[in-house]
Amino acid sequence: MLDQVGQPRPESVDLSEASGRALFTDVLASHAMPPFASSAMDGYAALPSLAGVPLRVVGESRAGHPFAGELNAGEAIAISTGALAPDGVGVVPIEVVTLDDGVVTPAGPISAGDHVRLPGEDLPMGAVALTAGTVLRPAELSVIAACGYAEVTCAVRPRVSIVVTGDELTSPGSALAVGQIHESNGIGLRGLAEQSGAEVVHKTRCADTREATGQALSDALKRAEIVIASGGVSVGEHDHVRAVLTEDLGVKEVFWRVPLKPGGPTWFGIGPDGQLVFGLPGNPASAFVTYTLFVAPAIRALLGQIPLPNTWPAATAQDLPLRNREQAVRVTLDPRADGPPLAHATGAQGSHRTTSMAGAWGLALLPAGDGTLPAGSIVQVEPLPH
Repeated sequence: MLDQVGQPRPESVDLSEASGRALFTDVLASHAMPPFASSAMDGYAALPSLAGVPLRVVGESRAGHPFAGELNAGEAIAISTGALAPDGVGVVPIEVVTLDDGVVTPAGPISAGDHVRLPGEDLPMGAVALTAGTVLRPAELSVIAACGYAEVTCAVRPRVSIVVTGDELTSPGSALAVGQIHESNGIGLRGLAEQSGAEVVHKTRCADTREATGQALSDALKRAEIVIASGGVSVGEHDHVRAVLTEDLGVKEVFWRVPLKPGGPTWFGIGPDGQLVFGLPGNPASAFVTYTLFVAPAIRALLGQIPLPNTWPAATAQDLPLRNREQAVRVTLDPRADGPPLAHATGAQGSHRTTSMAGAWGLALLPAGDGTLPAGSIVQVEPLPH
């Protein structure tokens, strides 16, 4: 699937709008950080002197207002944290001096550089502050601002269109008729896509007819670089997604069906204009699992994000039944001091169980096999978006 994903594209983004975005290029420090020698303490700055030597206070350096005079031996200036420190001084904290009638007496000696932050101590000018692919959280945004930039070059967010199929679905908040369920995949997939960094531009629901499915998917392909269909990808008489995509809309099938539980009917293809098209199963847990394992990596690739570790080792907290295909078991993790965390299954794992995803930290990937995987077995866990 990743072999079909195109390259990220750049755009300039105001720093105030860049939260959650991914860097397209490295960010370099436009100046030394800090740009000047500054005090790390509130206190007094002076040239080197011995303990107990009185120093006449001749001025002040405070943040944004440097001392403008010349500092000589036997003199000191009051100085604030972050204020410019004159060349060659040390700073003595205010807590270890006595002040009497404009004369300060330090309890200990003062050496050049004491409690002074040096220019470029954090980053020298031109150094790489953040690398391309970094996701911008509050700390990273603060670094970029400190480097002197009001805008940053980010990867363009891929547009996503979501189509949910099913005659049995009705809108949340409405009364249920006999045989109906409230539609939940659309809101869940929208949240997942936005959490992954994509822009959801379209979401719709359609009936289980070829005509309705064709109209919904045709519209979706015109609106977005990524189309996610939920439901209608299996082999039932009323499953039309695959046929509509390949026979009516010119989407090239790359794969259909994966040896995975839940998520076996998963489908992937390339649209006529290069769109990435995913057909996910309609059962809620299946949709969440296959989004995590297939759609999320595609979005990360389009954003040029730095790859994170795909899985983490964990020990199963209980015996788990094995199947004839790999399983993605929804789990919470319980940290331990003496080994990998314990992975607890989130209750029954049926693909229709929406609640199996609530509170899950990740997907424990169980191998195909017979019998039971005993408690304490080491498995790999794929983190879920949080």
